[in-house]
This record gives sequence, structure tokens and C-alpha cells, in this order.
Amino acid sequence: MSSGSLLIAGSIASDHLMTFAGRFEDSLVVEQLHNISVSFLVNDLEIRRGGVAPNMCFGLGRLGLRPVLVGAAGEDFADYRSWLERHHVDCHSVHISTTKHTARFVCTTDSTMAQFASFYPGAMSEARQIELQPIVQRVGQPDYVLIGADDPEAMRRHTHECRQRAYPFISDCSQQLAFSDGELIRDLIDGAAILFSNEYESHMIEQKTGWSPEEILSRVGTQVVTLGAQGVRITRAGEPVIEVVAAKGVVAVEPTGVGDAFRAGFLAGLSWDLGLEGAAQVGCVLAAYVVETVGTQEYTFSHAQFVARVEDSYGAEAAAAVAAHL
Repeated sequence: MSSGSLLIAGSIASDHLMTFAGRFEDSLVVEQLHNISVSFLVNDLEIRRGGVAPNMCFGLGRLGLRPVLVGAAGEDFADYRSWLERHHVDCHSVHISTTKHTARFVCTTDSTMAQFASFYPGAMSEARQIELQPIVQRVGQPDYVLIGADDPEAMRRHTHECRQRAYPFISDCSQQLAFSDGELIRDLIDGAAILFSNEYESHMIEQKTGWSPEEILSRVGTQVVTLGAQGVRITRAGEPVIEVVAAKGVVAVEPTGVGDAFRAGFLAGLSWDLGLEGAAQVGCVLAAYVVETVGTQEYTFSHAQFVARVEDSYGAEAAAAVAAHL
């Protein structure tokens, strides 16, 4: 399968995370909330690279692939672009807004884990202007177009274009599921080669679409449901369920971005023709590196270390299959 390109469409964002040593509640006067005006002196500021599409692209790049990032950012994207390109991500097709900043999540957390947070979509709203065909003409026919959480109209447009032009597409609505109605979710899922979700999201999909698990399987080629520390479950209509346990020896530190890393590893495994079980094993090992690290793109490993971890979790045969591609 490795002859084609991988287009990864989704949000591009940065996270600005601050910590306040006190408690917000000590500064709030309930009777005056309608006049609220408070300021908090924070201890630190962490700026982390984020967005589902760059997170997945980074993981694919770490495994030696060259994914194509499809999304919208602002003119402040230059440093982020340089970082991604150093990690083998093709950023030539990122739409750059002339009027809006890159999407930004700004969050302050106090000592009780209470949070004040804001999300600025910014340039993300211009992702709906992106057409896939010029990208395909530049990089070649795609093995898959993954359509991740993004501006909802962008997700709809990409899905429709994939159906129209017969590009195999992967539906990965994730964070947008909570804000989408059944009609939109049905539109984004129908005809997908692969449907990604976690366990909670899979039930939300059933509830919002009104489709039974069997009906969903009749509309998608493969359903991949991540189960956290329990691993992953893969179902296809009329075939036995595949269950893959999580990687061994995981010391969980921070869960943000773990799902994106699993998807990157899974796609790498598919591009190496490892089959669904082998792809899930690669995904689980890559996810382990992310959950053990603070930040979604801060993990490092050598190819030898990655192969050794595959062997430790899934055996010598699985490790040999991965080693052939690293």
C-alpha cells in the first residue's frame, strides 16, 4: 500500500497553558459575578504545539513516513512549520490566512484543578476553502485522506470531495462529535474506509446517528475503537472481532494526544502492509510514548528502541515485521 500519499486534514493549533498557585474561588464574589473583572498572577506558561492533524503528522514522520498536512493556519505558523518540516511533514498545502492567527487554546489551571479556558478558532475557519484535488495532483493519488476534527464545514467539504473523486477516506470526528448533530455525523461517516473513535465516542455516534452497531459497519469498511489502557477493538462486517492489548510497561503521565499518536501508528502499519492487527500494535506502541510524555509532540525514540518495544509487547515476529520498514 506504501506507494500512495497520506493526506492528514484537521485542526492546527497551539496550546498556551498557565498555572495559578491559588484558588479561583477565593477571588470570586458570587453576588458580583455579573460585574466580574479579575486578574491572576500565574507561575508559568507552557506553549505547546497541537492540533489533531500536526499531532498525527508528527507521529507518522517519526516513523519515517512523509505525511501531507492539510489545514489552515495564520502567518504566525512559520516556527511551527519549520518544526514539522524538520520531522518529515509536508507542509506545502497548509492554507495561510492573511487576516487571522492560528487557532489557539488558552487555559489557566488553579491549585484545585479548576480551569478558565478559551478556544480561538482563528484561521481554522478558513480550512473550508481548501480543495483536495490540487494537493493530490502535487503529491499523487492518496492511499487515504484522514478527515479529523476541524472546522465542521471543512470536514463536510473534504468528505464530499473524497466521495466524488473516489479518494479512500478515514472518518475521525473526535472532538467535533459533541458539537455536531446526527445529520452531520451521518454525512461524515457514510462510506468511510475506516472509522476511528474511542469507546465513549462510539456510543455517541450510535446515539446521535440513530444507527445500530451493525448499521454503522454496513456503511464503513473498518471500525477502530480505542479502549484506553485496555487497547483497541477492530470490527469489520462479517469478520471476527480483532482485539489488541495495549503496549506493556506504560507509565502514564499525560493523556493529551494519545489518540492522535495511535492513529499515526495505525496508518504507518497499514502503509507497511502489516494488516489490521499489526497496524494496531504499532499504534499502541506509539501511543505509549505520548502518554509517558508531557506535550503531544515531545516524545523521542530511536528506531531500534521502537522495535524493541514492539517485541516486548507483541513478540519477535511482530517486531521483525516492523523492523523491516524502519
